Amino acid sequence: MIGIFIGIAAVVALISIGQGMQNAINEEFSKAGADRLTIQPAGGFAGAYVSEKLYQSDVDVVNRVKSVDFAVGVIIQTGRVKYKGETEGASIFGIGSDEETRRFIENVDFFLVEEGRQFKSIDNNVAILGSNVAADRFDREILLGEKITVENKEFKVIGIQKKSGSPMHDNMVRITIESAQELFDLEKTEEVSMIFAKVKPGINPSVAAEDVRKALRKDHNVKEGQEDFVVVTAEQMIEGFNNILLVVQVVLVGIAAISLIVGGIGITNTMYTSVVERTREIGIMKSVGAKNGDIISIFLMESAMLGFFGGILGIVIGLSVSKAVEIMAVSAGVNVLKAYFGFELVAGALIFSMVVGTISGALPAKSAARMNPVDALRSVM
Repeated sequence: MIGIFIGIAAVVALISIGQGMQNAINEEFSKAGADRLTIQPAGGFAGAYVSEKLYQSDVDVVNRVKSVDFAVGVIIQTGRVKYKGETEGASIFGIGSDEETRRFIENVDFFLVEEGRQFKSIDNNVAILGSNVAADRFDREILLGEKITVENKEFKVIGIQKKSGSPMHDNMVRITIESAQELFDLEKTEEVSMIFAKVKPGINPSVAAEDVRKALRKDHNVKEGQEDFVVVTAEQMIEGFNNILLVVQVVLVGIAAISLIVGGIGITNTMYTSVVERTREIGIMKSVGAKNGDIISIFLMESAMLGFFGGILGIVIGLSVSKAVEIMAVSAGVNVLKAYFGFELVAGALIFSMVVGTISGALPAKSAARMNPVDALRSVM
C-alpha cells in the first residue's frame, strides 16, 4: 500500500492546494469588482523596461468612452522605503487624491483603510501603508502620524490599509499621483503605469472593453491586432490565472501519478504472491464448484481493498500536507495559498485508489481463475 498512499497523498495535496489557490484568486478578483477594466501597455507596466507607454491623455480618452463611468491612471514603481534607519523595498502606488478617484477606490476592497483615512485633495507628501509594510516589514510597527522616507523624500503616514490577502496590495506604499510623478521624474511626460476603469451600470464589461479598444486604437492611430495597449476585464484576468494554474496542476499531478503506477505494480506483485501461496485453497474452491468468476471476484476485492486502505492513508496525509502548506503561507503573509477540502476531492481520490488497486489485481486474479483444480491440489501434496 505504500506506493498507493504516497501517490494519492501527492495527488490530493497538489489538487487541494491548486484548487484552494484558484478559489482564493477568484475571490480576490471578485473583491475588485466585475465591472472593472484594466488598461496597460502591451508589454506590461515595468516602467523603463517597456517601450510602449500610457499617458494621462489616454486616461482622458477612456473617460470619454460612453460605456465607461470613470477612469483613473495610476503609477506603479518599485522604491526604497526607510523607517528608523532600516531600508526595505516596496511597491510604490501613486493614485489621484480627488473626490471622484476617492469614491472609485473606496469601493475596492484592496484599498480599504482600517486605521486613519483616505487621501484628500489638499494632501501633500502623505502615505497610506499596506498592512504588511506597517506591521511586519520593519523591526518596529509603523504607527499613524509617523514619518517614513520613500526614495529620499519624507512622507507622513495618514492611513493603514486593511489586510486584503493580496501580497501586492499588502506590501504597497500608496502616495498621491503628484508625489509619485515627482519621485520618479514623470511630471513632464505625465506617464501612467496602468489605467483602471469602471463600467457604467447595466453595460457588459466585455462590450465596454471593446469600446475602449476602439477609442484608443483611433487615438493611437493603430490598426486592430497592432495595439500598443491591452484592455482586460476582471473575468479575463480570472480565466487567465485559472488556465495557468490548471496547466501547473496537470503537470504536477502527472508527476505524482508515477507513484501510483509504482504502487499499482506493487499490488500486482503482492497479488501474484498471494495466488502462489493460496494455490491449494484455489484448488479446493474450484473442486467444490467455484466458478472462474468467483475466483476473480475474490482476488479483485482483495486488491481493491489494498487500494482503498492505501487511498484512505493517502487522503489523510495529503490533506494534512496541504493544510500545513496553508499555515506556513499565512504565517509568511501569503493568503492566496489555501487548502481545499471538498467532498468531490476526497471521494474522487478514494475511488481512484480503488480503481488502481482493482486494475493492478486483474492479471493475478485472471491467473488464479485459470488454474486447473487437479494441478492446484497436486502442487501442494
